[in-house]
Amino acid sequence: MSNDRVIGLRTIAGPPYATRPGTRFPPGATSAPDGVNFCMFSRYATHVELLLFTDAASTAPFQTVTLTPEQNRSFFFWHVFVEGLAPGVCYAWRVDGPDDDAQTGRLFNPRRDLVDPWARAVSDRHWNRERAIDASDDGHATLRGIVTAPLSARRAAAPRGLDGAVIYELHVGGFTRDSSSHVQAPGTFAGLIEKIPYIKGLGVTHVELLPVMAFDAQDVPPAAAARGLTNYWGYSTHSFHSPHPGYCTNPAAVEREFRALTDALHGADIGVLLDVAFNHTAEGGAAGPMINFKGFANDIFYHLDAGDRRRYRDYTGCGNTVNCNHPLVTSFIVQCLEYWVEELGVDGFRFDLASVFARAQDGSLMANPPLPWAIESSRVLARVPVIAEAWDAAGLYHVGTFPGMAWAEWNGRYRDTIRRFVRGDPGLLGEVATRIAGSADLYADDGRRPANSINFVTCHDGFTLYDLVRYDGKHNEANGEDNRDGSNDNLSWNCGAEGETADATVNALRERQAKNFLAILMLSRGVPMLLAGDEVLRTQRGNNNAYSQDNALSWFDWRAVDARHGVLRFTRELIALRRRHPSLTLNRFFSGRDLPDRGLPDVSWHGARLGEPGWHDAGGRLLAFTLAGTGVEADLHAVLNMSDADIDVMLPSISGRSWHLALDTALESPADIAPPEHQRRHAVAVYRAAARSVVALEARDRSTPENR
Repeated sequence: MSNDRVIGLRTIAGPPYATRPGTRFPPGATSAPDGVNFCMFSRYATHVELLLFTDAASTAPFQTVTLTPEQNRSFFFWHVFVEGLAPGVCYAWRVDGPDDDAQTGRLFNPRRDLVDPWARAVSDRHWNRERAIDASDDGHATLRGIVTAPLSARRAAAPRGLDGAVIYELHVGGFTRDSSSHVQAPGTFAGLIEKIPYIKGLGVTHVELLPVMAFDAQDVPPAAAARGLTNYWGYSTHSFHSPHPGYCTNPAAVEREFRALTDALHGADIGVLLDVAFNHTAEGGAAGPMINFKGFANDIFYHLDAGDRRRYRDYTGCGNTVNCNHPLVTSFIVQCLEYWVEELGVDGFRFDLASVFARAQDGSLMANPPLPWAIESSRVLARVPVIAEAWDAAGLYHVGTFPGMAWAEWNGRYRDTIRRFVRGDPGLLGEVATRIAGSADLYADDGRRPANSINFVTCHDGFTLYDLVRYDGKHNEANGEDNRDGSNDNLSWNCGAEGETADATVNALRERQAKNFLAILMLSRGVPMLLAGDEVLRTQRGNNNAYSQDNALSWFDWRAVDARHGVLRFTRELIALRRRHPSLTLNRFFSGRDLPDRGLPDVSWHGARLGEPGWHDAGGRLLAFTLAGTGVEADLHAVLNMSDADIDVMLPSISGRSWHLALDTALESPADIAPPEHQRRHAVAVYRAAARSVVALEARDRSTPENR
């Protein structure tokens, strides 16, 4: 009987396959015409084996290759070339070495299959987290790398910076997993491609994808697991070079499926930002499984307690902390990011709990940590946006001060200030103006600009926009932790009733408040970020920590596109208004000085009376401002009235121009917002701003036909 088998796209001779020493460049599994080169890093390993599996379904390896230091080791890398091997084969490593973790932190287990940290595709078909935690288990219920064929060269795309950007944060799986999406492959990269016309129609410039690097969906607390819940968000990465197999139709082709997504988004002129979690891994702490890094280089890759190196320092709340500023770890992260840009077409990154990047190897704070600077200094990464979630779970908070040069930041101070203002907190007018103007107090002193501020009111972590105006408190009972998880400080207001209600007055106020948030966000300098579903008032029924809810609670319900068409239309027109006003997107801070071509200041601040903002009014809840247009751009006047009373506000007189109502959140759809060609002229010098409303007017040349 022949031993010939079909692997990948060609028939090859059966095992055992001949081998030769191979090379340490590049790490991972690299296909060549005559076979595959395998390479991995393990400084203190004394015995290394490469396990080869026919495919993802195989329960045992068809060949085990034993490496020797004399033939297969270069410095700290182990490598071997397997002749005749083709793409499609699955593989894993087994590594042995000194097991003296209390003194050195080295943690080897020759019984454990380890997935390659450089694997470009992985299979989780046999993965069992509970078994992987058992150090005595010597089965193959583990993750495996998949040998992939080389990708075709891609044409380098023009850099897509954040000047003028509008970001749309979405979850790849949740965006199309609901049956109402009517896509062919729900919950996948391919499914998302089918929804690009919808995203394009919003007017956004970038999507920011929640984690798509391969993660452990089984990494949830026991109470959540007992309820059948899984890790939905994906902040539990184990294989940083591989797209998540759960988001593809064929795990062996996951690179190609992801690149098809980035190519399709680029074809629609939409940039792709990835949310990445290099602060911790799926391996957790001492009670967590050994997946890869623990078994290859535990003492290098993680922060360990100097007193007992069996203990993991946890600055992330996830059991371990990546030792980002070790030279080899820094190199691993930078090269990984470069791969996603050069090979897979990514345009930038948002880094989860990025303040971890500022910690030295002993956990202390560094003034000039190597990793943030190495990312910015990379030939490849220097031209793409990098965004920091500028805090960690152990108290570091870097909003306005994140190390490096050009890093943008999720502006948590913007979020908190605008939430307080819209719910009706008084005495915030100076702070609100500072946030709307681009947060110069945080970014101007070190040469950064408004685009360094990622402005947001909601994101995946916390209430959705609609829940922000429906709930005073969180309702996370579905997570199985007795409502203890999630933040208690939401700065929300339920508008008079908790949760769902039939009260039409309360529901109308909630919709108006949601539009107020959207309007202020789009009328602010900086880069606005919109959470997917907020444009159709998606609810999570008060759950502000839906990390484990891979179900209808988190998924985008596409029936809302019709049911909430008025708010969707408002959002689209609001983004269009922003994009036709360079005065809102200009990447410099306001000066208050006259523009040379207009004789008007770039910004003027007001209250109900012109030029009289209530900076020192402890009860103040109304703020107005005028932005001078440049060239043919219309001037813009905005009124933010978060008080409980209707207020008559004065409008500035601008020679040769007349005011036209662009938006008023107090009006019912479709009168709440209008494009220029449908706006009505406002001929009087006063406008009555309704209680809890945002108003914007545009001043255009009276000589144009539509303005006569």
